[in-house]
Amino acid sequence: MGKITFLNPEFFWLFLLIPLAIIWLVYKRNHQSATLKMSSIEGFKGSTSFLARMKPFLSVFRLLALSSLIVAMARPRTVDISNKTKTTKGIDIVMAVDVSGSMLAKDLKPNRMEALKRVAADFVEERPNDRIGLVVYASEAYTKTPVTSDKAVIQEAIKSIKYDNVLQDGTGIGMGLATAVNRLKDSKAKSKVIILLTDGVNNAGFIEPETASDIAKQYGIKVYTIGLGTNGMALSPYAIAPNGELMFQMMKVEIDEQLMKSIAKKTDGKYFRATSNSKLAAIYGEINKLETTEIEELKFYDYDEKYRAFVWLAGFLLLAEIGLRNTVYRSFI
Repeated sequence: MGKITFLNPEFFWLFLLIPLAIIWLVYKRNHQSATLKMSSIEGFKGSTSFLARMKPFLSVFRLLALSSLIVAMARPRTVDISNKTKTTKGIDIVMAVDVSGSMLAKDLKPNRMEALKRVAADFVEERPNDRIGLVVYASEAYTKTPVTSDKAVIQEAIKSIKYDNVLQDGTGIGMGLATAVNRLKDSKAKSKVIILLTDGVNNAGFIEPETASDIAKQYGIKVYTIGLGTNGMALSPYAIAPNGELMFQMMKVEIDEQLMKSIAKKTDGKYFRATSNSKLAAIYGEINKLETTEIEELKFYDYDEKYRAFVWLAGFLLLAEIGLRNTVYRSFI
C-alpha cells in the first residue's frame, strides 16, 4: 500500500475554526435554553431522562462532520510510484589488458594482475547500462569476451584472466589496441571507448601502436591509456624454476609513457599512471566519471483517492444530527 499524501494540505488550517465553533455552540445553547426560577427542585430530582442529558452531545456530531469535511477537502490519497529507466545514449567499452609475465610483478598487492582484476570488476559493476568487452594481449592478442550487456559474463571473464602459455610472452600494445578497435568499429553506440592497460613497452606484434591509434581515431573511438607499475624498481618474474614456479628479482620498471600519452592524445582520451592499488582504483573511478551514460527515468504515479469516505462520514453525521433533533429530541427544550 502506498503512502498517504494530501493534495491540498492548506485546508487543514480550517481546523483553527473548530475552537470558535465550540465557543459559538456553547454560547448559542446558553442563550437559547429557557430558564425557570424555583424555590426548590426537590420534586424534580431524578426526573431528567437519559435522552435529555445526551442532547448537548448532538453538537459533537456537527463538529465531527465539519472535521471530516476539512479532511476531505485536503484530498487524502495514496500513491504508488513505479520507476522505469531507459538508456537513451549508451557507451560501448572494451578493456584491453596486458597479460604478459611482467603483470605478475609485486609492486601492487598481491600483484599487478590481481590488483587490476579487482578494480576492473568494480568498474564493470558501476556501469550497469553499458556494453563492455574484454581483450587480452601479450605478444599477440585475442578477444576474451565481445561487447555485451551481460555483466555476469564479463565478471567471469575478468576473474579468469591469468598469465599462461596461450600467448607468447611479450608486450604487443599495437596488437591489443587493434583487436579492441576491431570489437568496436561497427558499434552504433553514442560513445566508443577503449581502456588500454600495459606495464611495459611495445616489443612484439606486427601492428604498430601508432597505426592502431590512427584506426581508432578514424572510427571515432576514444582511448584511455593506463601505465601500470611503480616508479623505479619492482619485484618481477625473470625465469621459471625447474619445479615450474616463477622466480622473482628486483627489476627496473619500464613503461613507454610517451607512446601511451600519444595514443590518448590522438584519440581525445587521457593517459594515467597507476603506481599503487589506490591510484589504480582512482583512475578507473575517474574514467567512470568522464564517460557518463544518459539515462531516461520514467516515473508512473498511481493515485487512489481516499476523500470519499470522509464525505460519506460527514453526510451521515449531519443527517443523524438533523434526524435526532427533529424526532427523538423534538420535544426537549
